[in-house]
Amino acid sequence: MKTNTLTRTGGAAATLALLMGLGLSACGSEDTESTDNGGSKTSETTEAAPEETEEAGAQTFGEGCKLIPADGAGSFNGMSTAPVASAASANPLLKTLVSAVGQAELVDTLNSADALTVFAPTDDAFKKIPKADLDAVLADKAMLTKVLTHHVVAGQLGPDEVAGEHETLAGDMITVEGSDEEFTVGKENAKVLCGNIPTANATVYVVDTVLMP
Repeated sequence: MKTNTLTRTGGAAATLALLMGLGLSACGSEDTESTDNGGSKTSETTEAAPEETEEAGAQTFGEGCKLIPADGAGSFNGMSTAPVASAASANPLLKTLVSAVGQAELVDTLNSADALTVFAPTDDAFKKIPKADLDAVLADKAMLTKVLTHHVVAGQLGPDEVAGEHETLAGDMITVEGSDEEFTVGKENAKVLCGNIPTANATVYVVDTVLMP
């Protein structure tokens, strides 16, 4: 009887061990599948990362920022991926400036620069200039180039750096006054309407007045 009992007990133990082994194997398989699934989820998360990236316009400021398109090439996100002249060409507020830059043949110069800060006058800013005077400047490439490069300084200046006196690409100086989110530019006291706009190679401050050298 004892022998039979031991035999049965041994058989039961062996069966239990076998079942446990199968259970552990199944768990291992589930863990692997879970890991695989987790890997897939990680991959999906990585692919979705651009949607979770901070919006390009998050650090912009000024009442004029609401006029920037919400999407497309002229939006903050769209402009952030393009060099500055190309980015401006997609912005509906800067059509006159873009046309002038093209006439002065400065597109490649601006797009290929490493880092710039651009004070970009709106279309309404150009409308403040008497038509005869504006036409005269647009017709004189040397003067037009000087006026446009007067709006550009080297380096990408954030709101904590932009105040002060800066040398422009025209070779003269320009002064920015103010702090926080209130700035004026040049002797014209041009108001920054929307500031700290990122492009691929520049920081743009949209202003309400054309700056003259």
